Amino acid sequence: MTAWRPSVRDMGIDWSKELSEQLDWHWKQHLRPRLETLTDDEYFWEPVEGCWTIRVGKSGEIDIDWAYPEPSPPPVTTIAWRLAHIIVGVFGMRNASHFGGPPVDYQTFPYAASAEEALEQLDDAYARWRDGVRGLTAEDLERPCGEAEGPYADYPFAALVLHINREAIHHGAEILLLRDLHRSRLAG
Repeated sequence: MTAWRPSVRDMGIDWSKELSEQLDWHWKQHLRPRLETLTDDEYFWEPVEGCWTIRVGKSGEIDIDWAYPEPSPPPVTTIAWRLAHIIVGVFGMRNASHFGGPPVDYQTFPYAASAEEALEQLDDAYARWRDGVRGLTAEDLERPCGEAEGPYADYPFAALVLHINREAIHHGAEILLLRDLHRSRLAG
C-alpha cells in the first residue's frame, strides 16, 4: 500500500509564485543591480591564463570556449563566459524546451561582443523564464519535465525550476565575485 502524500494543490500555496519569487527577489535585490555598470574590460577580463571565454575571431565571428564533457578540473571562466552560460545553458535551452523560446545551443548562439549586449540577452532570457514559471499551474509543477531534460525527464517540473534557480544564483554569485576581484586588482 502506498502512503498518501499531499500534492502541491492540497497545501493551499501558490507554488508558481513562490518559485518565481525566490529567484526574482535575488535577481532584483542582488544580481541585476550589481551588473548595471559592467564594462567591456570586466566582461572580457581573464583573471588567469587558459580561461574559457567568448572570443572574437579574425573575421568577426564570436565563439565560446566549450567542451562536453568539460575538462577535469574545469577551467576558470570569464564573466563573458559565465553570462553566456546563464543565457544559453541555464535559461535559453529551458525557455526553448518549455516556454516557447527560440531554439538555442552553444555552437550557434549569437554571443554578445560587449557587456551591454550580453546584459540585454540576459534580461530577455531571464524575463521569458520568469514569466514562464509564473504561468505554471500546480498541475504543471507536478508533471514530469519531459525528455528535453534527459536523465531527469521523470522529475517533476518543480524540481527543474528549483535547479534553474540554483544555477542562476550560483553563477550570478561567481560573476559578482569576478567583478569584485577585477575592481580589487585595479585598486591594489
